[in-house]
Amino acid sequence: MEKLDQVLFFTLEKSIKKYRQFAQKQIDSANIDITIDQWLVLKSIQDLPDISQHQIAENVFKDYASVTRMIELLVKKDYLTRAFHATDRRRFNLIITKKGNSVLDKLIPIITANRKQALKSLTKEEIEKNRAFLNRIIENCKPGIGNL
Repeated sequence: MEKLDQVLFFTLEKSIKKYRQFAQKQIDSANIDITIDQWLVLKSIQDLPDISQHQIAENVFKDYASVTRMIELLVKKDYLTRAFHATDRRRFNLIITKKGNSVLDKLIPIITANRKQALKSLTKEEIEKNRAFLNRIIENCKPGIGNL
């Protein structure tokens, strides 16, 4: 069996963790009180204002309970408010507050710089090839594909 550092998925996971640590450090150094995961939740709501908590969980690759805890923290930080859903009593409308929108705006240049730094030695062609390879892996791992 090959060594861990020779396994593609180990290297992929390591690169993701390194990027997240780097990105969080940049956010923290800007004195913005938000985690990467909390930003992902806010960004999901910003992109799809009527998104449900289940959809957010799928979107950010977290379990429902973790998303619920993140939403609670975002409400306590006054980045989000919850209002009763008009037609589904089991749901809340999640609304980004003025403070939440301000944080999202402040993060744009930081996130842009983080991505630029992480990808600085890659060409556009390499980035597109990697995206295509990763999307193929995602497709290969979907239920009912191949001999899974």
